[in-house]
Amino acid sequence: MHKKLGVWMLTSLVVGNMVGSGVFLLPASLAKLGSITIFSWIATAIGAMFLALVFAKLSKMFPKTGGPYIYCKEGFGNFIGFQVAYNFWICKWAGSAAIATALTGYLSAFFPMLDHNNFYAFLVTAGAVWLFTLVNIIGVHLAGGFQLVFTIIKYIPLILAAVIGIFYIDFENLTYFNISGKSNFSALSSGAMLTLWAFLGLESASIPADDVENPEKTIPRATIIGTSLAAVVYILCTIAIMGVVPMHELQDSAAPFADFAKKIFGPWGMYAMGAVAVVSCAGALNGWILVQGQIPMAAAKDGLFPRRFGKVSKGRSPVFGLVLSSILITLLLTLNFNKNLVDKFTIIISLATLAGIIAFLYTSVAEFVIYIKYPEKAHKKKVAKTLTISGLAFLYTFWATASAGQEIVFYGSLLMFSSIPIYGWMEWQKYRKSILKTSESR
Repeated sequence: MHKKLGVWMLTSLVVGNMVGSGVFLLPASLAKLGSITIFSWIATAIGAMFLALVFAKLSKMFPKTGGPYIYCKEGFGNFIGFQVAYNFWICKWAGSAAIATALTGYLSAFFPMLDHNNFYAFLVTAGAVWLFTLVNIIGVHLAGGFQLVFTIIKYIPLILAAVIGIFYIDFENLTYFNISGKSNFSALSSGAMLTLWAFLGLESASIPADDVENPEKTIPRATIIGTSLAAVVYILCTIAIMGVVPMHELQDSAAPFADFAKKIFGPWGMYAMGAVAVVSCAGALNGWILVQGQIPMAAAKDGLFPRRFGKVSKGRSPVFGLVLSSILITLLLTLNFNKNLVDKFTIIISLATLAGIIAFLYTSVAEFVIYIKYPEKAHKKKVAKTLTISGLAFLYTFWATASAGQEIVFYGSLLMFSSIPIYGWMEWQKYRKSILKTSESR
């Protein structure tokens, strides 16, 4: 019998998938807006907790592999379920590309050529992707063990650095409140869209449910604990780093947390924090690659993705989905070959976040529909409270979508619409096979 993921491995998957590239590279992207983005983090943390509560509730109702795909399929049917699986799959492999880019950004603190030579940066970034693809191909439990170790190594130094950093804050740095040239609300909203990227992963505990020990209790517990731990470290770290590193320096930094540590502890601090950042990004990359194979596998088992995605190895790894996803990551990295690391990271996370938001939008509404379709699953005394939380989660994700900007929403919509002909082709394939079976039986 294969080993299953317990509450701490699962919590580490949630924390590890969230506390990765976001906390380490996002400060450079947010610095272009100003210290107002500290409030963006707070708003996003509140919205993320609403989403975490929705996922925790739904995971108790449907403790199956697939997470948001399963919930939306149960609520809305096969087509919406397919769209969510399709978009979430894209979110995960595109997000893996961004995390791998951030990993290379922090390696540049040790190897400066990576910040100046796009070819070497590409080789290192793609190499990291394929290294963790191999780890996940070997087995789900090995990947889970890696994740627990990575999470412990990175979380404790982050909290310590953030707490110490607060005593070194120069409050003049925080006076650059809104330097975006937009209204405060627009700047806050733009920051919220970027910070939501750092909370993608809160659903991670619900995705490999078939490999979780006692999923009805373990998944909700891991989701809430993991999201709370991530929110604390994000807010403390952002206040510290924006207060210590001048805003004009932060905007162009390829390794903002390393620069922050250098100002407090000197050169050794830069290398120490750079090492923590590398481990953090590596842990997040490992976790995201694990999840990017699980979503299409769940859809394949229901006949909504090609069967190849559903086949698993002896280590219960969906090898085809993992390999294809990593090929797509490599292609995405190739397309962005000529951009610098910060610009590349910002573009990729915007598209990945929007793809994830679509899944969150559907999931928050799915809870309403599931209560109507499955009244026996609803606790009548708690219905009003539960539906209020899912309603607030929907409003938050709708606001985040509107904050993405016209260009990102436009390309994100095209990405979603591209799922329609693929679904039609899958349905035609199923129809053709049923006709062949009927004719053979005659």
